[in-house]
Amino acid sequence: MLYERWCQIAADHSAELALRDVASGRRWTFAELKAAAESSPAEAGRIIQPQGNGPEFVLAVLAAWRSGKVVCPLEPEQVAPKFLEPPANCIHLKTTSATTGAARSVAFQACQLAADAGNIVATMGLRPDWPNLGVISMAHSYGFSNLVLPLLLHGIPLILVPSPLPETIRLAAQGEASITLAGVPALWRAWHEAGAIPPNTRLAISAGAPLPLALEREIFAKHELKIHNFYGSTECGGIAYDASNAPRGDDACVGAPMKNVNLSLDENGCLIVQSRAVGETYWPEPADTLGAGRFQTSDLAEIKAGLVYLRGRASEQINVAGRKVSPLIIEQALIQHPAVRGCVVFGVSDRDAGRAETIVACVVTPRPVTSEALRQFLGERIPAWQVPREWWFVDSLGANRLGKISRAKWRRRYLEESQNKRRVISDR
Repeated sequence: MLYERWCQIAADHSAELALRDVASGRRWTFAELKAAAESSPAEAGRIIQPQGNGPEFVLAVLAAWRSGKVVCPLEPEQVAPKFLEPPANCIHLKTTSATTGAARSVAFQACQLAADAGNIVATMGLRPDWPNLGVISMAHSYGFSNLVLPLLLHGIPLILVPSPLPETIRLAAQGEASITLAGVPALWRAWHEAGAIPPNTRLAISAGAPLPLALEREIFAKHELKIHNFYGSTECGGIAYDASNAPRGDDACVGAPMKNVNLSLDENGCLIVQSRAVGETYWPEPADTLGAGRFQTSDLAEIKAGLVYLRGRASEQINVAGRKVSPLIIEQALIQHPAVRGCVVFGVSDRDAGRAETIVACVVTPRPVTSEALRQFLGERIPAWQVPREWWFVDSLGANRLGKISRAKWRRRYLEESQNKRRVISDR
């Protein structure tokens, strides 16, 4: 199904630009890309594992589609897992980001990948005359669905960029009348501060991690460029998209449901996604939260006036003396402080059993600020019982390539450092 669709796209756009590799300077029309793919033999084995962000990745995907093999993209540093025979009719395996637990594989059929690509192109308005500037990882669900599939299934040209460095981005965009640029919040901040956002950017997308409202407003004020917040999941592809023309009024808003995606809430307030793009199953261990066109997320949400508002994850709620709060609520308030560049909030067991958990804030501040100043700032925005009692100032939060931060990892590091400090004191 996918290879036949690609052949039709290549025929319809044969003389048009399909792919440009900035690193090598090479260019391929759709006809040339099809010829190159047909001359590239598929790797041995049932599962093909393309890596990197170069043209070889795209050619490997096409070779796998042509030979009926399963594609399992890998990040450049990712060790190839040992797989059993994949599920019947499965043609693609995605790996979850592991920010909330162990990484899992999700199996997809061809129709599910095609549905996700169709939803993205239709909702975002991707256009052949606005080629995608390929900065984000093509191995991740975000990059594969926003860059690779629109190229191969919808004829949206792709410009491969070897690095997200500001100067590289600026040079890569030159010569194009208009571009679409998909990034993550950390990249948008870096490009903005370096004055490197290409002036020919017509469509700007941010996903992978929450987009700070202050950053969105700063970019809009300086460039008159709206950053469209995109919310999705490995298990089901695109979920919601902010298609508005002006900055949002609420950090928690992730936009309206994607076209052809139906959203609802379960009895606990967690989001349920139903669409033809939902993956087939977790593999090799299925779960009742995924399958039959339905994905049960752990994301707490509200749906108001057709818009989706995220309120954190059910599994990450902090219990303070019987009252529960999502760390996301605290982070959204804290990131508004002008001295805070990044933060992650979590709960740890309290010595006072009556409190259940203590709220800890791990904060990155480029300029000096005291914990007391941050407490006062938060006290004006959230209830006093939600203000963190413990503060930990660090140089960086070590986000992954998509800007995601592992709350569980920082909780472990905090507990380890706290334990080491107690050992030093007891040794004295």
